[in-house]
Amino acid sequence: MKRKITLKHIARELDVSISTVSKALKNSHEISRDTKDKVQAFAKLYNYKPNNIAISLKNKRTKNIGVVIPDIVHHFFTTVFRGIEKYANKRGYNVIVCVSDESFDKEVINMEMLANGSIDGFIMSLSAGTQKKADFNHLKEVTEQGIPLVLFDRVTDEVACDKVILNDESIAFEAVDSFIKTGRKKIALVTTDAYFNVSASRGKGYVKALEQNGLVFNKDLVLTLPYEDLDEQTIRNFFSTADVNAVLCVNEIFAIHCMGIVQCMGKRIPEDISFIGFTDGILSKYSKPTLTTIAQHGDKMGEVAAKLLIDRVESDNEEVEEPFCTEVISATIIKRESTIN
Repeated sequence: MKRKITLKHIARELDVSISTVSKALKNSHEISRDTKDKVQAFAKLYNYKPNNIAISLKNKRTKNIGVVIPDIVHHFFTTVFRGIEKYANKRGYNVIVCVSDESFDKEVINMEMLANGSIDGFIMSLSAGTQKKADFNHLKEVTEQGIPLVLFDRVTDEVACDKVILNDESIAFEAVDSFIKTGRKKIALVTTDAYFNVSASRGKGYVKALEQNGLVFNKDLVLTLPYEDLDEQTIRNFFSTADVNAVLCVNEIFAIHCMGIVQCMGKRIPEDISFIGFTDGILSKYSKPTLTTIAQHGDKMGEVAAKLLIDRVESDNEEVEEPFCTEVISATIIKRESTIN
């Protein structure tokens, strides 16, 4: 079976530019007959078929950006969207947002809908369904045609594109290290399934902080929860059996749920058990006690993502493609009442 061929493959094999390949396939008068014959023969041999969705994107400048996020309720994603919109508007672009609801199928449908000549490029964070399936073909089909894509927060190495991520591992290390410095050594991690790249990175930081402080990693102190439909009994059972005096949660919602349950069990926060959670949202500011959080600076992440995308959309040099980059946003710990300062 022949592999799926793209404009980039043809350009690389024949040692010409992507632009030359594209024009040759359209029988442009700008390209010599010899080059057109070579390109068209190669394309026929490998059964090249253009991506019509991608072509509609490439040929029209709409001044619109498509944004696909997993969840509109989550505070972090709303702040990222605000950052994208604010920056894009300054550059004269409008933003169209779709929500995948953590579904692979909805993510694909959203991309197909937006790509129907409506936008100039995509900014997106992968859905839980996409990360679980590890199926990124819908993204590759767009990027292989030269359509700009920026992934943020939930990303994958399987797709060649610009990315914006948080320093998840190092900030998780810093959070756990801060627990240890206040005398807390029985530290639990409340996390999601490892196919979430952000949870995996935060887990690495947690383990590294324990080990560098001479503490042994204990898998029994790791509670893995589903990203939806939290089971309070599972949380209650964990804190009934695990001997812990500090907890790092990979998101704000997990932290607030766990704090409420341990308080109902008669534990005092932070005297008996301290909490730190990722995402500095509204829940953290108004919980009782207020939650020490890791601020992910979603507005900054959105601004950086929008700049990367628009700069690539407006790049006039089609002959030489700028290398893709990964920008890292530095998180900060905001201390509140759920930890001993």
